[in-house]
Amino acid sequence: MTEARKLALVTGASSGIGLELAKQFVLHDFDLVVCSEEAEIFQAADALGASGANVTPVQADLRSFDGVETLYSAATAAGGPVDAAALNAGVGVGGPFVETDLAAEMDIIDLNIKSTVHLAKRLLIDMAARNEGRVLITSSVASMTPGSFQSVYAGSKAFLQSFAEAVQNELKDTGVVITSLMPGPTDTRFFTRAEMDDTRVAQGGKDDPASVAEQGFNALMEGEAKIIAGSLRTKAMGAADKLLPDALKAEQHRKMAEPGSAE
Repeated sequence: MTEARKLALVTGASSGIGLELAKQFVLHDFDLVVCSEEAEIFQAADALGASGANVTPVQADLRSFDGVETLYSAATAAGGPVDAAALNAGVGVGGPFVETDLAAEMDIIDLNIKSTVHLAKRLLIDMAARNEGRVLITSSVASMTPGSFQSVYAGSKAFLQSFAEAVQNELKDTGVVITSLMPGPTDTRFFTRAEMDDTRVAQGGKDDPASVAEQGFNALMEGEAKIIAGSLRTKAMGAADKLLPDALKAEQHRKMAEPGSAE
């Protein structure tokens, strides 16, 4: 008998870091359940399955309770365990808080925070009962900085970082691994979607999402608590953020993220 392949779940998997994380799982002999609210998830699943992996696409809006439940049901439909998960789905909005759209910022909270907590609750109960499993939570270097002109986004990532580290501690005596992935600016569609193309951070150097995903995947498999992933520049940024006062970090972030700062 051949050994059954392990199953991984990846959210935000139609593009960017999520798609690259899905590729890492396939390369390491996992079958997949991949999710996005975009129809592109079906094309991504076809490409991911070309190597022989069994890839199940789920198009669902994880901002809703029912969307998360639909994904969890799909992942557990075959009756086997979800061995690993990358909770990566997220969005951002740039601009002054007093001018940005409230609905868009509630979407950040619903997707980045609520869906991650909801899905983690479902998965970690199962994993704790089995005393094994791995969960990667995509936080950000932004979790360490008061994110001027990205206030709700940076706040959501600060929540995720705190959440990941707290549940790590709760489960430290089990076989369950939780790793937070902390990228810096990465070459994805994030800045365009956040309407930040006219900012210095959007126009500046960005990391390769494939490299970020590989570093994150390796950290998860090695049982690391967190990883600042990407280039040496990003790692240096993360190291500096541990030392600088919050007011200075907020001012530096303002210079990078203020609308029109690229001009």
